[in-house]
Amino acid sequence: MSAPARAAEPASALYVGAVMHQRQRPARHRLAYRVFSLLLDLDELPGLGRRLRWFSVDRFNLFAFHERDHGDGSRGAVPGGGLRAYVERRLGEAGLTVGGPIRLLAMPRILGYAFNPLSVYFCHRVDGSLGAILYEVNNTFGERHSYLIEVDPATAHEGAIVVQRCAKRLRVSPFLGAAMRYDFRVAPPGGAAGDAMSVGVVARDEVGPVLVARLDAVRRHLDDRALVRVFVTHPLLTLKVIVAIHWEALRLFAKGVRLQPNAPAGPGSLTVVRHAEP
Repeated sequence: MSAPARAAEPASALYVGAVMHQRQRPARHRLAYRVFSLLLDLDELPGLGRRLRWFSVDRFNLFAFHERDHGDGSRGAVPGGGLRAYVERRLGEAGLTVGGPIRLLAMPRILGYAFNPLSVYFCHRVDGSLGAILYEVNNTFGERHSYLIEVDPATAHEGAIVVQRCAKRLRVSPFLGAAMRYDFRVAPPGGAAGDAMSVGVVARDEVGPVLVARLDAVRRHLDDRALVRVFVTHPLLTLKVIVAIHWEALRLFAKGVRLQPNAPAGPGSLTVVRHAEP
């Protein structure tokens, strides 16, 4: 008799790495810090909450994921829905149909608190290829804007680096002007780099790059031991992120960088870019 088939490895995982920000002008300024994120397959969320002792879905724990922290801010974007239904609705509004797994890269709540400057949804087609990426951006003013960008089918295969761009719509930093563009360069999870992934963002104006940011991380198995380890090695990470944002803002102001005019984002705002667009 043949041996029983092994259960497939869950797509959800822990990613441990570092974030780097480099401001090019008007004053050069650099910061880097260690981070970890969770890659959560939205279809696996109920099972993760049952399997893991130190991680819960929509309730308090050492680590937790609350759907209302993302999307439109409610647990169910449509009746009986949830976060996957919300993403599928935004894809439908953009005229995109993927039908495969949707995986969210974000920091979890730690002891009840989380702030994600950027959360990234990898939206896959039924055949497993990457169909679109949804970049969900939050600022410290409580505003959120999402950029839904279709992946060019020519670079949608596994292992390809995804290069995308769009106009900046949300005031992320009061030191960045409104008339800017984002260039994204993404090595998706599970790509050619194996256990490594990266998300790079360049904010540029008509002159050139103003700010370069990059996350580089390596995949770890998501289990209770790994969660306890990152809690010890990255204590109160989500609180440190928000403190660091304000501390670095003070340092920029001290260097002579002044506030820029920005318009607030509208509620539920979304920018859609199809791959054929410039």
